[in-house]
Amino acid sequence: QAQLVESGGGLGQPGGSLRLSCAASGITFSIYTMGWYRQAPGKQRELVARISSTGSINYIDSVKGRFTISRDTVKRTVDLQMNSLKPEDTAAYYCNAVLGTRNFWGQGTQVTVSS
Repeated sequence: QAQLVESGGGLGQPGGSLRLSCAASGITFSIYTMGWYRQAPGKQRELVARISSTGSINYIDSVKGRFTISRDTVKRTVDLQMNSLKPEDTAAYYCNAVLGTRNFWGQGTQVTVSS
């Protein structure tokens, strides 16, 4: 059974950094596209960053140059390094694994950026 478990959320300062990590089990991790999504109150869930099985990476424009996604096939983890945090980065962040019609989500971790 597929399971994605996020960690690393919490309170961050504007201009500061946080690192999110997602541990995957129950899937053939190496062949899945892994992604981080976020959902702020009253807004739709949006893709933040994703990394394919071959290492191709996409970011939404608002995080380019500030966030970095990476994956470790041995550890079966996908991380999101978030630098230069802004209050508008405040949201629940969700880990996602997708392969064709197979689509799995983590339970989410809250990130709050505030002074």
